[in-house]
Amino acid sequence: MSVTAERKHEIIADNARTAGDTGSAEVQVAILSERIANLTEHFKTHKKDNHSRRGLLKMVSQRRRLLDHLTKVDADRYQALIAKLGLRR
Repeated sequence: MSVTAERKHEIIADNARTAGDTGSAEVQVAILSERIANLTEHFKTHKKDNHSRRGLLKMVSQRRRLLDHLTKVDADRYQALIAKLGLRR
């Protein structure tokens, strides 16, 4: 369910704006998207896992808040990110 350290480093390298960037909105959204995808797969086999479902909903709302912030700050970065990650909206 969680993202491995190697996969996390790959995500950070792909989405970092500068070298050593781990906290930008793009990186945070990409990591959250990976965790959301993993949990979504988990729920295909564990339909009654409502405790983890609450965590999933919190992650989705956190990602939404980060994307809203990115829209206000720089709409071009927002458009590039949702195109790169394949998010709808």
